Amino acid sequence: MSTDQEAPESQVKAENGTANEQPHTELAEHELTIEELQQALAQAEQKAQENWDKAVRAQAEMENLKRRTQKDLEDAHKFALTGFAKELLSVLDSLVLGLQAATGESEEVKKFREGSELTIKQFESAFAKFKIEAIDPINQPFNAELHQAMAMQAVDGVEPNTVVNVFQKGYMLNGRLLRPAMVLVAKAAEKKPTDTPSIDEQA
Repeated sequence: MSTDQEAPESQVKAENGTANEQPHTELAEHELTIEELQQALAQAEQKAQENWDKAVRAQAEMENLKRRTQKDLEDAHKFALTGFAKELLSVLDSLVLGLQAATGESEEVKKFREGSELTIKQFESAFAKFKIEAIDPINQPFNAELHQAMAMQAVDGVEPNTVVNVFQKGYMLNGRLLRPAMVLVAKAAEKKPTDTPSIDEQA
């Protein structure tokens, strides 16, 4: 057999060794690729969770903003007449004071009173239409949130802290206070000091 046909034994061993080592190298590279993919997947999941949290917070902020805007809009509709209503209250007060001052039995006074009473009723009707409610707390417990005490007075037969007179009605617009009612409030009667005998009298 010629040397050309037979490969040297050393060459055969070398080739076999190379063939045996190649699968191990590919396996190591394959394992490294899986580890890298797992790391990349973990990073992607973390990023996705962060983005989800941001989206949830943004959605919650949008809902809160929507509710605040809706409430502001409703309040604007409800209380747009606040300034105008306060001006009308001054006119109504003048009518009431004029009516109270109109005394006498002459025809002119009677006609003035009738006209004033009719105008006041028209005011009250217009107020009711626009949710402006009067506060007239006569004989009711004093409420510091709705009433302004102008004075206190002891009144027989009346519980302390009771409104016994209303100097000026208060008003509310859609449940919000326009102005408090100015009132007179009953207080407890002062106890009179009891007469005690002196030392000489006791002796």
